[in-house]
Amino acid sequence: MRTAALVYVAATLALASCGGSSNNGSSGTASNGATLASLVGVTGVGPTTNFGFDLGTIIGDRYYFTDRNNASVDVFSTSPTVQQIAQIKGTGANAFAGNTGDNGTSGPDGINAVGNLIYVGDVNSVKIIDPTKLAVIKTITVGTSGKRADEGCFDATHNLYMISSPDADLPFASIINSTTQTLVATITFNDPAGKAVGGLEQCRYDVATDAFFVNNDKTTANPRGELDMLPGAAIRGIAAGATVNYTDLAGLKAYPLGVCDPTGLAIGPGNDIAVNCREGEPGDPLLVQILDKTNGTILASVNAGGGDQLEYDATTNRYYSAASRWTKSGKSSGPACTTASPCTPVLATIDAGTRKLLSQFPTGNNAHSVAVDPVSKRIFLPISSDTAPAGCSGCNSGTAGLMVVAQ
Repeated sequence: MRTAALVYVAATLALASCGGSSNNGSSGTASNGATLASLVGVTGVGPTTNFGFDLGTIIGDRYYFTDRNNASVDVFSTSPTVQQIAQIKGTGANAFAGNTGDNGTSGPDGINAVGNLIYVGDVNSVKIIDPTKLAVIKTITVGTSGKRADEGCFDATHNLYMISSPDADLPFASIINSTTQTLVATITFNDPAGKAVGGLEQCRYDVATDAFFVNNDKTTANPRGELDMLPGAAIRGIAAGATVNYTDLAGLKAYPLGVCDPTGLAIGPGNDIAVNCREGEPGDPLLVQILDKTNGTILASVNAGGGDQLEYDATTNRYYSAASRWTKSGKSSGPACTTASPCTPVLATIDAGTRKLLSQFPTGNNAHSVAVDPVSKRIFLPISSDTAPAGCSGCNSGTAGLMVVAQ
């Protein structure tokens, strides 16, 4: 593939002053944050593209993210020069769904390293990529609803991969054995009141507690979301091929998140776990909630939310939030950015030790996906064009593409 050109949009872009402060009294500073941004071209998108992408991840010296416009997983080098290497597209049954105009029926979606392979969520399935071959090598069917398998997480100790299908009438999670590459169990999500939950978001497997944590959008008891802790032992105890409801898992814990509408999730230092909130009601504070993963106590509510993917970088001991729906007021515009209530997307950096906001750096339209490379000290955020989708105030990147932020 012809290498995409590196286009510097803001080689001396100054660090923006912070637009908000945490609820525990902190405020952002111009130090300890991003200092420089550039924009790398992505094959198949341009100045007017409404760029449909989902999540991204760093594996070795490459960055991978899911690209719905091109029905591909896009691959970039992370150093010394950031440049496009490939767009991985399957064929036949291994082809990705692409952008249908409906988020629930589009793919690819979530992406995770699983051993020496890459698992990618797609409609009704998980696609397996061999990164050495830059090819989709297998499809595992996980449903028949015509909806996407979205975000996943991997238990490398027991070789189990969990991925959620949040848009099904009854949301469910699929458990895949990564050794046999087969579906071994299904977990449905009817809440304790017998109602289907409102959806499922990012999940993480935590070695310390031997548990899968997943953001649950809405239950009868917690209509603005909860964090569910699914014990690994209970999942491993499910009979091969069986379907169980999550409330029947022994040791299940559900942690209320208050006014949140959760999206991203990251396991931090000690017992900390952070939840990105993307509040859907106008005027709600945009928060990142940091909890004690052992008991659900909310330790800090940082005014730095409004995003999707949330990542923790152990080398800097920081959380990075792709806050695509941040606003100058630090309060929600509602379910989407609008001209009347515009968003000002930022990359929010939170000190995981103090649980306080460090900085907010201006990014680009719909920049809801983030990956952090601890080696090159670069942060990767795909962005859409300045005008599509609507409602991005002050976006001036000039084109859709991949924003690369240096620290």
